[in-house]
Amino acid sequence: MSINKKAHAAVIVANVLYGANFSIAKIAMPAFIKPSGFILLRAFFASIMFVFLCKYLKVKDEVSRKDMPKMALLGLFGVALNQLLFFGGLSRTSNINAALIMTSNPILVLVVAALIIKEAITGRRIWGILCGVTGAAGLILLSHRSASGASLVGDTMIFINAISYAIYMVMVKPLMKIYSPWILIKYTFLFGTLMVIPFSYREVMEIQWSTFTAPVWWSFIYVIIGTTFLAYFLNIYGLRHLSPAVVSFYIYLQPICATIISLTILSEPVSMIQIAACLLIFLGVYLVSSPGANWRTQS
Repeated sequence: MSINKKAHAAVIVANVLYGANFSIAKIAMPAFIKPSGFILLRAFFASIMFVFLCKYLKVKDEVSRKDMPKMALLGLFGVALNQLLFFGGLSRTSNINAALIMTSNPILVLVVAALIIKEAITGRRIWGILCGVTGAAGLILLSHRSASGASLVGDTMIFINAISYAIYMVMVKPLMKIYSPWILIKYTFLFGTLMVIPFSYREVMEIQWSTFTAPVWWSFIYVIIGTTFLAYFLNIYGLRHLSPAVVSFYIYLQPICATIISLTILSEPVSMIQIAACLLIFLGVYLVSSPGANWRTQS
């Protein structure tokens, strides 16, 4: 298999892992592990794995002192706020809603890029932003009235999480020209872990490990290794060999995978509001997906 095909396969697997996470994480959360506690465990173990990965790959760890505050901000927006809000929201809303809202990330990245680094926004992209925001806002404000398991608070947390990850993507782009992606991920998780501790350590201490059933253990292992370490690793591998535009295209696998699992395993129904929101968000992403805006990827 060529390197190009391996890169495509890696990105596909990463997004399938993310898509399945919407349902699998709920096996353990919140009944056995509360959301914030799960994030601390996730960030802690990921930090250890990425530290060892950097040592194994013999990556030079020479980060300038002036860039350390930037690394801390990556930890804040890429791990602390991002993951705390994601798991907090996922525990309060439906899997399908969460997956659909996350697909608005490319649109949010474009908006954040325009505000922070003055990325140009054309008329076509403005229409895309309006479509995407309308779809996401409609989903958040209306679907909790008809969709099983959906909630206004949960959907809002997922949306703010997507904004946080968009900020992370805008901030990490220039740093990838200076440092190895493995170094950036390592420091993102190290700083993120430190920031999560004050909000999460009590929930970790409350975990009754002896009550875990086999499915709960598998859910825990999947989140720690699958959607944290392996998915990040595969995405970075894909970005090294494919354009960001190609990598970002595969984000559409997430709601498809999440919906299939929710329908077949959890019997979570799909509402007309969710379908309409999906069409608006996908149309919005299509309209903003022109050269210059396509370097964004997912959460």
